[in-house]
Amino acid sequence: MNASNSLPSKNVDENRLWQRHMEMAAIGGFGAGGVNRQAFSEEDNRARALMLSWAEQLGLSVFFDPIGNLFFRYQPAGAKGDPVLTGSHADSQPTGGRFDGIYGVLAGFEAIEAIQQAGVSLQRPLEVVAWSNEEGSRFAPGAMGSMVFTGLRHLEEFLEARDQDGIRLSDALVSSLAVTADAEARDVRYPIAAYVEAHVEQGPVLEQTGKSIGVVTDIQGCRWFEVEVLGETRHAGSTPLSVRRDAMQSAHRIVSALNAHFADPTDTTRFTVGRFELRPNSPNTVADRACFTIDFRHPDQEVLAQKGDEVVALAESVAAPCEVHVRESFSNPPVHFPAAVVDAVDQAADALDIPRLKLPSGAFHDAMFLADHCPTGMIFVPSRGGISHHPDEYTEPSQLAQGARVLCDTLVNLANTI
Repeated sequence: MNASNSLPSKNVDENRLWQRHMEMAAIGGFGAGGVNRQAFSEEDNRARALMLSWAEQLGLSVFFDPIGNLFFRYQPAGAKGDPVLTGSHADSQPTGGRFDGIYGVLAGFEAIEAIQQAGVSLQRPLEVVAWSNEEGSRFAPGAMGSMVFTGLRHLEEFLEARDQDGIRLSDALVSSLAVTADAEARDVRYPIAAYVEAHVEQGPVLEQTGKSIGVVTDIQGCRWFEVEVLGETRHAGSTPLSVRRDAMQSAHRIVSALNAHFADPTDTTRFTVGRFELRPNSPNTVADRACFTIDFRHPDQEVLAQKGDEVVALAESVAAPCEVHVRESFSNPPVHFPAAVVDAVDQAADALDIPRLKLPSGAFHDAMFLADHCPTGMIFVPSRGGISHHPDEYTEPSQLAQGARVLCDTLVNLANTI
């Protein structure tokens, strides 16, 4: 008999998991696969209500905390102590897809249902979490839910954040909390025995290598900067180049210098200018202001520190005759997941004979913040073409199910050993 036939993961139902994805994708769905389900929106609240209905069907206890993180607990007879937690987020980008974030929540529900059907004994309870506002597309910054939960930031710091329509987060949060009014309130920094987050890879590595599971070992560190270049508005036709203080040209020189600064023959460094704004943004006027963002990521803390610390001096060295101001807006060091969790994921995939690859995460996830709170790990499943944050985002139903099977057996292992 195949040893995998005796594992609780044998009860993972590919069709059931896919159907839940399609039910959730209909909330905020548009076009052929697009999803717009931003944090604390009407669509997000409908998603919360749907998750509550599933929890009721499965007999799970429901908890919420002050920022609206939702926790769904399975506690069979004999299970006690701090829970083993799994999950991800339900909110999306404005032009997101059907799998980013929500897969981790739905894989958690599927794993618990499979474990229930198997009647497996657990020493610890299991919980599924749906973190609030991971994307940060409506209210910045992202990962608010996991940052508040772990105590890295305080809820009060975010309450005055506004979306593009001027709506305050504090007001939007009221309606989201009302959805879970019948659930039990829970404080932040609740103790957790371990956390495992399943996620679509959002990159091409698994697909390119023919592997079905990514055993995530690390999340690379990240530093974000905002750059403001100040020049002088002049007429484009009558002002000689020699006397211009052209903010656009100075910003171009800075970006070119940064491209050279971050050049990496190993293709490990990630450097992105993701936003660029000009004023007055007129075709026949010299720009007096250019603003752009820098997203710099690397798995090595020394490289992250050295290269990032040189950004200000480099920008200042090529900005003349304009002024330049650089502000670091976000910084997080690389996260290295502990061997106990990484090995549990690896062993679960091995027992199921699923091709796997150990790899770091290029994107950051809620797991990055949980790692300082409890032993943490991640499971990746392939993303077709490496596409994510886009309606074309896609993962095969069989691949989603394989990830849920690995998650299922990993949770049982951790609940009985950690």
